[in-house]
Amino acid sequence: MQTLGDAARAVLLTPGPHDKHRAARGFARAWRRGDLAHRCDTAMPDRPAWPAAPELLAPNAMPKRGKGGSARGRIALLHALAHIEFVAIDLAVDLVGRFGGEFPRAFVDDWIAVAADEAMHFALLDRRLRQLGSFYGELPAHAGLWEAAEVTADDALARLAIVPMVLEARGLDVTPSTVERFHAAGDEASAKILSRIYNDEIRHVSAGTAWFGWKCDERGFNVVETWQSLVKSRFRGSLKPPFNDSARHDAGLTQEFYAVIAS
Repeated sequence: MQTLGDAARAVLLTPGPHDKHRAARGFARAWRRGDLAHRCDTAMPDRPAWPAAPELLAPNAMPKRGKGGSARGRIALLHALAHIEFVAIDLAVDLVGRFGGEFPRAFVDDWIAVAADEAMHFALLDRRLRQLGSFYGELPAHAGLWEAAEVTADDALARLAIVPMVLEARGLDVTPSTVERFHAAGDEASAKILSRIYNDEIRHVSAGTAWFGWKCDERGFNVVETWQSLVKSRFRGSLKPPFNDSARHDAGLTQEFYAVIAS
């Protein structure tokens, strides 16, 4: 029987965006069918395989894309979001393959479901780009998204603290205003996609918060203090308001976590 780690590595080493989308969905189906042994002793690659396009640029080299008021601005914003979702597939799969053996099966259930969600989100955004006359890979993209995986590759607790509880939580803060901009531009199709992604991301942050708490309990750590310490030491950025306190609360990420250390 193929192991969970072997299957995760295969997804990570699938380069093409559409092939990776299909591989992630197949990974989820294989786990649900019971085709994968709950073993994660296969080494994960330091970096996933990615396509030649989009060109990856440093954050400070990315072109300004505006607020999404023009058709071209909306395409640039959707392209940026598609890249985030594409990398998020690998972030979820790497979390399972690298750390899944440290947790119960329910952890794997949750994060394989997240990987399948991210694959579906990418497919929706890529299809929308094509409807608008563009495609994923036409524009450059942010090169720094995998950095969070690299700096937390040694510790499941650090990975959960940074990826779902900082990066995905930031999506909860900014997506509602982005949806409103698409509504204002009359782009209801894109607004509907982003609203769906937003609702799914609340569940993803909730899974991150819950499993972070589980691992802290296992190690005998204080949950809030440990999260704050890991964010200060592992996150190369700052937590910036405004925060969507309501959505964060729904995900279990209450103000006691972030209010004190926000800049």
